[in-house]
Amino acid sequence: MVTSATSLGRSGLHDWIIQRVSAVVLAAYIIYLAAFVFSAGSLDFTTWHALFAQTWFKIFSLLAIASLSFHAWIGMWIVSTDYIKPTGLRMIFQVLVILACFAFLIWGAQILWSV
Repeated sequence: MVTSATSLGRSGLHDWIIQRVSAVVLAAYIIYLAAFVFSAGSLDFTTWHALFAQTWFKIFSLLAIASLSFHAWIGMWIVSTDYIKPTGLRMIFQVLVILACFAFLIWGAQILWSV
């Protein structure tokens, strides 16, 4: 039996809400970036640097990276509980996914705030 101790939220409903909210944030981020790419005259270094130098866009990007981490963790948790039946193997997989998501979140934040 799988308990909610290894999931992100307190229950399946919380995980479902986090999954949906993170998807909306990611969709908004992708739509904004697509609009920016198609509306920008030239996409050179100075254009990208000017975009990522703005504090509001750094926060939006950090929110998108955090959303991607939460979304990935919940999705991989669901997949692992459905398809990896041996408990030890599933826990190892889940710990590796948590470490990867956390590392990418920290790495992304470091990259964003160094620009």
